Amino acid sequence: MYPQYYNQYQRQELVRVNGENGARAYMMPPNSQAIVIDESNPIIYLLVTDGAGYKTVTPYKITPAQPQNDIRTLEERIEKLEKLYESNITKPSEQ
Repeated sequence: MYPQYYNQYQRQELVRVNGENGARAYMMPPNSQAIVIDESNPIIYLLVTDGAGYKTVTPYKITPAQPQNDIRTLEERIEKLEKLYESNITKPSEQ
């Protein structure tokens, strides 16, 4: 039914923890690394264990990616510039 290579892949999922204490409590074997997501804050933790199983926990703040300027925002900016330009032309120059 499934291709033969199907069993070669492990199930992948997001690991969620509750704060830094939850990240520190996450069990890992020696010489491994993982990324876990904090459920209550916009933080991810990089977890790395050495050969003796000692864990290093490094937090990173995450923020949503800002969208690239699309056509609509460029058009809005051009319209504002045109209005500004027109208002400067129609004003009598003050000397």
